[in-house]
Amino acid sequence: MKKISANEMRLKRKKRIRSKVFGTGKKPRLCVFRSLKGVYVQVVDDHFKKTIVSADLKNLKKFKNNVEGAKELGKLIAKKCQDNKIKEVVFDRGGYQYHGKIKALADGVREGGIKF
Repeated sequence: MKKISANEMRLKRKKRIRSKVFGTGKKPRLCVFRSLKGVYVQVVDDHFKKTIVSADLKNLKKFKNNVEGAKELGKLIAKKCQDNKIKEVVFDRGGYQYHGKIKALADGVREGGIKF
């Protein structure tokens, strides 16, 4: 029996989540990608297939790839969203478990004034 890798299982979860989550112009999708080197966030309008706002940990010079850095990244993306008059988003966690950096990022976005 072939062993399924953790990334393959994550991609299956991601497909399942994406079949239900859809971003529009009024309520775009906030999607998260986490790698070993950083966390990347995009706000996407799926209707027009266009990225509205994006940010990653490279934009924050003094923060590292940890929970505090993810929280500050959430605040940064919330500020960029408010500059583009986005008040509500749909959160797409990308198949990752909702804890650690992903949860801290979501909390930072909420603290920045964006609703899920």
